[in-house]
Amino acid sequence: MLSNLDLIREFVQNSIQKKDVLLSNPALTAQTVYKTNQLTAKSEGVIAIAQLTLSEFSISPKSTQWELINQALAEYGFLLKGEVDSRGFYQYQYCEVPKGYQMHCTKSVLLWRAWWKYRKYTSRLGIPLDLLIRTRDSWYPIRDLIISDGLLYIKTLGSEIALDSEDLVTWLSKVDVTKIKEIPTTES
Repeated sequence: MLSNLDLIREFVQNSIQKKDVLLSNPALTAQTVYKTNQLTAKSEGVIAIAQLTLSEFSISPKSTQWELINQALAEYGFLLKGEVDSRGFYQYQYCEVPKGYQMHCTKSVLLWRAWWKYRKYTSRLGIPLDLLIRTRDSWYPIRDLIISDGLLYIKTLGSEIALDSEDLVTWLSKVDVTKIKEIPTTES
């Protein structure tokens, strides 16, 4: 039986490849309905929609599967775009991930943990490129992270971003190029 994360990954992969889907486990069902792939949580209703004619996803932020869906979408290069729509869903669109990096979409506190691993490199001369954050539709190196009054302040080359520890943030970490796995793109 597929775990929730494995089922969500299959849903995302089939949707990217514009294939119909029919999967189920005790908590989730993924199926094709009128040229859309839908992911349904048995206790919540529809939590994710993928238009097979477009390369984008609509995700309910109120779902108990929110973090798993974000993880799966980040693995395939899909980013949160804009605000909640009239149905209460966020839109996700494909974004090119620079070679040698892995995308993450996590609570900001997990970025803080990753920062502690990489912060020793920030004392080197030059710009640290181990962690990048998405802001103003571009990737920027993180120069410093500071926690104060329950907020995480992320300093980049051009700005400072303030986030609550529970806020979602999209970021990249450098990976060993020999360990990068091939993930299908959205192009046909």
